[in-house]
Amino acid sequence: ALIGCAVLTGVGAVLFTARAEPGCTVAVFGVGGVGLNVVQGATLVNAARIFAIDTHPRKLEFARRMGATDAILATDGDPVREIVARTGGRGVDYAFEAIGLPETMAQAFACLAKGGTAVAIGVAPTEAQVAVPARALVYGERVLRGSFYGSARPRTDFGRMVDLYLAGRLRLDDLVTRTYALEAIDTAFDHLAAGELARGLIRFEA
Repeated sequence: ALIGCAVLTGVGAVLFTARAEPGCTVAVFGVGGVGLNVVQGATLVNAARIFAIDTHPRKLEFARRMGATDAILATDGDPVREIVARTGGRGVDYAFEAIGLPETMAQAFACLAKGGTAVAIGVAPTEAQVAVPARALVYGERVLRGSFYGSARPRTDFGRMVDLYLAGRLRLDDLVTRTYALEAIDTAFDHLAAGELARGLIRFEA
């Protein structure tokens, strides 16, 4: 259940879409189920620094546990300015947006270092448009690209995720905050909306 969506989407965005390299710096906008797995993907490639950005303090706690080195509460101020300040004015090599909002996609692009890549994972409304500074594209050679399902090939990449889990390198058990009986599904959705879950699983019993 976990690998089938959030894990492959998030980890895949790092490994297969961005092809991030060891020692890079990473920002993750939105650390829900998908974003937490972007954090996991960044740890798999031995990123030097991983910034987690969210509006829910609890989600930032989850991100820290999964390997984020820095947690930024977006409601406290401008996360782009904070990231740039913490990187000595440079910005990050890779930024991932896992929410689906044009505003946060633009923020992911804005916090890039020269030559950096922003990856949009979240699905925005059909009519949504993303505006980025044209000069930053040319003079900074920055890139904005999309990632669908982590650019994964399920036939082979499902097995790769299982192998990483069995080797102790992918933390699937730690993603599950709570399990729920089917009749408690409304409670599960309430907890999800309140930012109380990393992942919640519905338990079916025969």
